[in-house]
Amino acid sequence: METFIARQPIFNTQKQIVAFELLFRNGMDNAMPEMDGDQASYQLIANSFMDIGIQTLTEGKRAFINFTENLLLEKVPLMLPPKDTVVEILETVRPTPEVIQACREIAAKGYVMALDDFIYTPEWKELTDIARIIKIDFLNTPLTKIKECMAIETKVKPVFLATKVETHEQFDTAVSMGFILFQGYFFSKPEIIRGRQIQGQYLNLLQITAESAMPDMDLDRMEDLIHRDVGIAYDLLRYINSAYFKCRNEISSIRDALMMLGTDEVRRFIAILTLTKICSNKPEALMKASCIRGRFCERMGAATETPGLSSQLFTLGMFSLLDALLDESMEKILGEISLSKDIEKALLEKTGPLYPFLSLAEAYEKGEWDQVPKALAAIKLPETIIPGLYLEACEWSRNLTSA
Repeated sequence: METFIARQPIFNTQKQIVAFELLFRNGMDNAMPEMDGDQASYQLIANSFMDIGIQTLTEGKRAFINFTENLLLEKVPLMLPPKDTVVEILETVRPTPEVIQACREIAAKGYVMALDDFIYTPEWKELTDIARIIKIDFLNTPLTKIKECMAIETKVKPVFLATKVETHEQFDTAVSMGFILFQGYFFSKPEIIRGRQIQGQYLNLLQITAESAMPDMDLDRMEDLIHRDVGIAYDLLRYINSAYFKCRNEISSIRDALMMLGTDEVRRFIAILTLTKICSNKPEALMKASCIRGRFCERMGAATETPGLSSQLFTLGMFSLLDALLDESMEKILGEISLSKDIEKALLEKTGPLYPFLSLAEAYEKGEWDQVPKALAAIKLPETIIPGLYLEACEWSRNLTSA
């Protein structure tokens, strides 16, 4: 049985990723693991660290992991490295004397303890004294109740983490209230300002990218477009002459560079270059999410063995967050550039032959496991290969963005 693992970024006030929450599921035929202390649950957590490798998932940052009452009583968190782990105490845990003592012992070993979906009641007082982080559902908790929770007296002042922060307005409100950490998909939403135009330099980049995404990409047309942008021409020649390609002789013409790279590599180079330039003033999470989606969709397309599918899916995944990158509606962006009809249908109408791949990628990255089976059925891929493709995409993105 494959272990499905997704991650959700946790941000600081500068919108920098400081940690990830890991979401688990043991195959699509089972419900979310209850982690009730049995051996299967132990293996689920332990194997995720030992078999997959924590660095692949968290890029050297801490991992927030949920623990139920039985797992806390069995002190299962002690199986994991304290420097890499934040122990989340689920809201369903009963704060009994036994649980409180177990949490004290775990914290004494150097683990950071966090309270999940916190609503204060007196019986939680002792656990609030142990917890270093308190998570509050910002979307569903009334502001008055949030303020009450943040005003509680504790032995050590905790860091408050706002979860389900879905808009930039909610993020700004949470910051003003004193939250230090944030979780949610506000970073993937556009901050649309009426009357603002998409910068011309971005439109040129996007048009070149759109041309490269066409199933029958015309190298003559690509050469002409790249010649019009000195910056892209320079970046392309620097790329092809890098140590990675080990060229015996320096390549100095755009035509030779395109011929040597081939259509798939040209598509990838142009898409990544475009994202890098557009993301220069955006949270790194947006760049990472775009890269992971692009690679994840591409690898799923390759697994279907359908000719030409993977390159279109790479572009679809990479461009699925263009609205957030450019702070503009997807309709307006696609009105300025030309993409294939199938990519446009997937991005605008959420239909067409490519959309199930994007739908699966979005559901998987959010840990919305109930949405995954439908998308899997549509693309006709076995569930057993999906976790590996996702993790490979995470590793690919990590290597790319750290280069």
